[in-house]
Amino acid sequence: MVKFQTELTDSTSMRPTTKDLAKAAGVSLATVDRVLNARPGVRKKTVDAVNQAIKDIGFERNQLAAALARQRGYRFGFVLPRDGDEFLYEILRRIKEVDEIGRAEMITVECIRVDESDPHKAAQSLAELNAQDYDGIAIMAPETPQMRDAIRRMRERGIETISFIANQVDDGKENFVGIDNRAAGATAGKLMGRFTWQSAGSIAVITETMQSRDSLERRLGFDYVIDNLASEIKVLPSVETHGEEDRTFKVIKNTIESHRDLIGIYLVGSEARVPLLALEKYKKNSPLLTIAHERTPSTVAALKNGKLDAVVTQDTGHLVRSAVRILRAKCEKRTTLASQERIRIEILVAENL
Repeated sequence: MVKFQTELTDSTSMRPTTKDLAKAAGVSLATVDRVLNARPGVRKKTVDAVNQAIKDIGFERNQLAAALARQRGYRFGFVLPRDGDEFLYEILRRIKEVDEIGRAEMITVECIRVDESDPHKAAQSLAELNAQDYDGIAIMAPETPQMRDAIRRMRERGIETISFIANQVDDGKENFVGIDNRAAGATAGKLMGRFTWQSAGSIAVITETMQSRDSLERRLGFDYVIDNLASEIKVLPSVETHGEEDRTFKVIKNTIESHRDLIGIYLVGSEARVPLLALEKYKKNSPLLTIAHERTPSTVAALKNGKLDAVVTQDTGHLVRSAVRILRAKCEKRTTLASQERIRIEILVAENL
C-alpha cells in the first residue's frame, strides 16, 4: 500500500511582502506604499511597474491594514430607481444587510434614488456625486445618452463605477454585475416551448418598457429559442405597461380578450406583482402558461398557488455582495475571482421553493 503524507505549512510565511514587491518592481518601500494607497506624486511608469510586479509575484494586501493606512474605510453607493416594487425592495434589503456586515471591514453602503423616468434629472443626480463622498458607485438605470455621459464624467472625477442589474452599453462584462439577460430570456423561451410542447397558439409578452436594455435582451433571447423550438407558436408584439397599475390591468384584459388562441404569457420585467394580480382577475380558469422573472413575495405566492408556472431569477444577495467586492477591488487596483462574481440564472418552480 502506498502511503501519502500531507505536510501542513503556514501559508502566511510564504506570502510575498511589501519588501519583496519593492525588490521585484525595482523601487523603494516608500514608493510601493504610495502606489498601494493611491497617493499622488508617482509617475505612471512606476505605477505600472509596481502593478505588474504585484501580478508577477502574486502579492496580496492585508485589506484591513490597507484600510487603516488610508485612515478611512470605503463608502459605496447604489444608484437605484426612485419608483419600484417588490424586486427593488429585495435589493434595498440586501444592501442594508451588506452595510451592517461591512462595518467590521470599514465599509459603508448606502442608496441613492433617482428619477429614471427623466434622463436629465437622473444624470443631474449623478453629477452631484464626488470622490470625497464616494469611492465607488453601482448604477441601476436605463441606458440613455445622458446617463452614459454622466457615468463617464463620474469616472473622470475619480469615482469607480459599475453597472448593476441593468447594463450600460459601453461598460462591457467586466463592469457589469448581473445575469446575462439574453440567456435569461432564452431560458424562459426554453421553458415556455417545452411546457407548451406540440401546442399551437400565441404567446403574449408583457413588460414595463422595451426601452430598458434588460427587457430588450430578454425578448431577443426568448424569440430566438421559440422560433427554433416551436414552429406552431406565435409570439405577439411586446406590450408596455409603463409601470402603471391601471394600464397594466387594461393591457392584460385586452390581451386575453383579443387573442382567443392565447396559450402563454411571458412577464419580462422584474416587477411582476401587479401583472399577476391582473392575471388572477382576468385569466380565470383559462390554462395560460405563465412565466415571470425574479423571486419576490408575489412570484413565490403565485408559484405556490399555481398561478405561475416558473420564475427565472437571480440571487439578490449575491448581486449586492458581488457589486461591493468588485468596487472595492477596483479601488485597490486588484482583480476579483471571476467564478465567485458570476451571477447565475436560477429556475424556480413550485416544487423547489
